[in-house]
Amino acid sequence: MTTQAPPRRTLIGIAGGTASGKSLVAVRIFEALGGRQVAVIRQDHYYKDLSHLSWEDRIGTNFDHPDAFDTELLRDHIRRLLIGEAVDQPNYDFTRHIRLSDATRVGPHPIYVLEGILILDDEDLRSMMDIKVYVDADSDVRLMRRIRRDVTERGRTLESVLDQYERYVRPMHLTFIEPSKRYADVIIPEGGHNRVAIDLLKTKIASVLAERWPVEEGGS
Repeated sequence: MTTQAPPRRTLIGIAGGTASGKSLVAVRIFEALGGRQVAVIRQDHYYKDLSHLSWEDRIGTNFDHPDAFDTELLRDHIRRLLIGEAVDQPNYDFTRHIRLSDATRVGPHPIYVLEGILILDDEDLRSMMDIKVYVDADSDVRLMRRIRRDVTERGRTLESVLDQYERYVRPMHLTFIEPSKRYADVIIPEGGHNRVAIDLLKTKIASVLAERWPVEEGGS
């Protein structure tokens, strides 16, 4: 008797500018569907390890350019997750700009949420997504959120945050991130605070889950 192959896992991509609310949208989905069914993969954890560089070179890196990410590793991990394997997601130290020696085991799950500023810019990643989401927010709101996050959580000074925003963040947003909006299936203004959009997105995801994973397989 031939054993039927398990259904392909589902990938939801959530992109948007820095501090637009991507992470909150991912959290809302995770909370709605539960940890048994959903795992969140963050592009930020796939920054390249800069431990071989001097501190001056590290802080001068353009972290908003596609070349800042180990995209080959991210693609490989997503491909493996979608066929039912588990992967070791890197952990990243955002204060020292280095990849840590430990990793986080992820998978297998029926649904994966991939969130990051540049995930819709990459054609290979887009081709693996079942639902593509872009989280939109005004630039002044994103800047205020970024200042709060980087100063509070990452030990940055206000001057360094503003300098980085002017030199790298804003130009890269206009060059790579904002244009990737055209690939989105859904655009969510206000991120995770837009309850109506989140509810519609959760309904769509639940529908895909029910089609691919009957209750006896996927659980609830």
